Amino acid sequence: MEVTQDLSFIHLISSASVLVQLVMGLLLLVSLLSWWYIFLKLFAIRREVRLTGEFEEAFWHNQNLNELYKHASGGARRDQGALERIFAAGFVEFVKLKKQHGVDAAAVMDGTRRAMRATYQREMDRLESHLAFLASVGSVSPYVGLFGTVWGIMNAFRGLANVGQATLAHVAPGIAEALVATAMGLFAAIPAVVAYNRYAHDINRLATRFESFTEEFSNVLQRQP
Repeated sequence: MEVTQDLSFIHLISSASVLVQLVMGLLLLVSLLSWWYIFLKLFAIRREVRLTGEFEEAFWHNQNLNELYKHASGGARRDQGALERIFAAGFVEFVKLKKQHGVDAAAVMDGTRRAMRATYQREMDRLESHLAFLASVGSVSPYVGLFGTVWGIMNAFRGLANVGQATLAHVAPGIAEALVATAMGLFAAIPAVVAYNRYAHDINRLATRFESFTEEFSNVLQRQP
């Protein structure tokens, strides 16, 4: 019972050296932040996929661009999806250039594509926000935990210098508390890596849908009188 109590998780953390405790605290903070961003991006990407699907269906079932633009620009910005804003930017630029005299069709379409491309880049920056943090947590956390482990094991073996006869009972607590840092590093890294890979895949699929819509919408505008 005494050995079980000495090797409990709370006891291992409380008895670790100050540097190892700082490493554990840092990993805990990073893990909490990464979970916050994981859930934040989960809801944001799901919402974007839903809004993209709804607008694509509305676009292909209603070819009246004026009505689509009124609907896209009439609601609040938080109720609009990225594809809706790309459409609105392209349509506004198309109408503006068409009203100018002396502008040929090629220049009109070129300006329309540039407006949609600029909005596309802004929307992709918004969707990809916080992904770099998840990637950094996934790649760096195991090494931070390993640093704490190495430091703890060094202290454990230095403590053996004052012991006449070293046994497993003397070594085990020091090594166990050092390995907790590695476990915490993996606990922080694994969810961040899984979430980053999944969200990067979902965002790439959305980017492909945005680019395809841009080209299809450009073709629709070219056929406008």
